[in-house]
Amino acid sequence: MIQYEKVTKIFGTGEDTVTAVDNVTLDIDKGKLVTFLGPSGCGKTTLLRMTNRLLNISSGKIIINGKNVMEMDPVKLRQSIGYAIQQIGLFPNKTIYENIATVPRLLKWDEKRTSERADELLDMLRLEPSSFRDRYPVELSGGQQQRVGVARCLAADPEILLMDEPFGAIDPINREVIQNEFLRIQGKLKKTIAFVTHDIHEAIKMGDRIAIFQGGKLVQYDTPEIILTQPRNQYIADFVGADRALKVLGIIRCREVMEKSPPNVVQGSMNTKEVLKMMEEHNWKHAVVLLKSRPIGYVTPKALKYEDTEVREIARPYPVTVEEGSVLRDVMSHMLMYDMRVICVTDEEERFTGLVSLNHIQKHLIDIYAEDMRENV
Repeated sequence: MIQYEKVTKIFGTGEDTVTAVDNVTLDIDKGKLVTFLGPSGCGKTTLLRMTNRLLNISSGKIIINGKNVMEMDPVKLRQSIGYAIQQIGLFPNKTIYENIATVPRLLKWDEKRTSERADELLDMLRLEPSSFRDRYPVELSGGQQQRVGVARCLAADPEILLMDEPFGAIDPINREVIQNEFLRIQGKLKKTIAFVTHDIHEAIKMGDRIAIFQGGKLVQYDTPEIILTQPRNQYIADFVGADRALKVLGIIRCREVMEKSPPNVVQGSMNTKEVLKMMEEHNWKHAVVLLKSRPIGYVTPKALKYEDTEVREIARPYPVTVEEGSVLRDVMSHMLMYDMRVICVTDEEERFTGLVSLNHIQKHLIDIYAEDMRENV
């Protein structure tokens, strides 16, 4: 989808030249989110800005869908690519709807199509259209403005998004919420995204792959897992941090580890004596109680022993459940906070999909590092 071939950018002339991007080659596959990571001045934003010709290339090529960007009309190129920046850049004198409608109107969409698209995006970003579309940016919180910035970026339904530290100006709590919302949307839309950040945690969380830069050069381009477990050199190891083994917990998701369709699941309408018999026969220490596919709690043999009623009547609610897309770092945090060894897993509709335990997590981590050790032998 996007190919960078020996791309170089030099600023200045004569003896005063500075090479901001130095002979960078990498590909971003269709539907993938790639994070450009590195300290200030490493060339990541310069590379991004050359992608939609906000800056011209000194040498090399950037190919989008088989076309050299330097041979394309720059205005049409920019209109075909979504662009979001840290400062958000909403027009203060325009309503939220007018901000989102900017590019569709430039592309001469009819008003009905534009309006429906704006409402669809506001809904997707959990901003009620009737409450937000006629407000002005100054009436919104920073986090809400950032969501509108993302909506505007997606307005014309571009295949490609360029995002330059889009969540960098938001406080940590709202940033986490917006990151999660964006990943949820990306899971459905599968856009091709180049995403600039200087935050290793954000790069790990957001990226299918990470490109790490130093002094304009591409130093390593790999999946988050490989970068954390197999850093190419000391610069990469130092940049991702000495706690990189723990950061692995931030990239593995529940769905990769959990036990799907575990046997110890019962329906809430079942009788307690019937459930107790099942638990004793199979030596279950606890059973998940479902009501219309949703977990309402759990029971133990001890809780069932002297009861004769529907099991849902005595089910003990879970203090917390996690979604399939939750990272293991958050799962383990819940386990420690609520003193739980097993947590119930649900989908986005809160339907039961499995269980995740400390044993599942431990086994998965052992398997990862065992594989890495075999590769390095």
